Amino acid sequence: MDPTCWSESIYNLIPRDSKEPPQPPRYTSIFKAAIKNDMNKSKTSMKTMGPAKVEVPSPKDFLKKHSKEKALPPKKTFDRNEPRKPPVPLRTDHPVMGIQSGKNFINTNAANVIMGVAKKPKPIYVDKRTGDKHDLEPSGLLPKYIHKKDYGVTPEYICKRKEEVKKAQEDYDHYIQENLKKAAMKMLSGEEREAVLQGLKKNWEEVHKEFQSLSVFIDSLTKKVHKQKLEEAMKQLEHDIAIIEKHKIIYIANKK
Repeated sequence: MDPTCWSESIYNLIPRDSKEPPQPPRYTSIFKAAIKNDMNKSKTSMKTMGPAKVEVPSPKDFLKKHSKEKALPPKKTFDRNEPRKPPVPLRTDHPVMGIQSGKNFINTNAANVIMGVAKKPKPIYVDKRTGDKHDLEPSGLLPKYIHKKDYGVTPEYICKRKEEVKKAQEDYDHYIQENLKKAAMKMLSGEEREAVLQGLKKNWEEVHKEFQSLSVFIDSLTKKVHKQKLEEAMKQLEHDIAIIEKHKIIYIANKK
């Protein structure tokens, strides 16, 4: 027997009450309250019943008698000497009859047509085979801008702008040239070179004299440091003297 099948039992023949499963809770959107508030805000307050708040009339401004009647114009005094309108013509009066003009309107109209300038037809263009007509001038197909007097001429503001840019570039170039001149190399003359050389030798002699005057025994740290400083100073002076004696032409940079 298959173990997965239900085994037969007499208790299965007893009728049982069928229980309906409970219904799940009704779905309610979380945005319902927000949408309801937005709809109430969008509604006009005077849609059906008029304005929400009506200003109450003051008891002093009550409706008075003849208050809504139109005001009559001011009364004028009658003047008998005022000029009157011309009288109505009588029945016996007859208009002037028989006045004729000698102008020949047919010849005049013909002469005006012959001597007049023919009216130019309005320029149009057809864009479809069915014959749809459109004005040619506003369409952009008519080259009217190239016939202007100022066509192809550089606008004044662009010329002014170019001049300003050119002037700014010239000022910048002048500033760079001035800085280059200030930072240019300067050649030492023979007298200046000899003076510098003699000064270095004099300084070396003073340092060497001080070095020779040191004690024979260097038994303290201070004496050792002082001796090292003198040796370094003498070495640097000897190096500078050798460079100046080796090179006859010396250039130095100008200090800003």
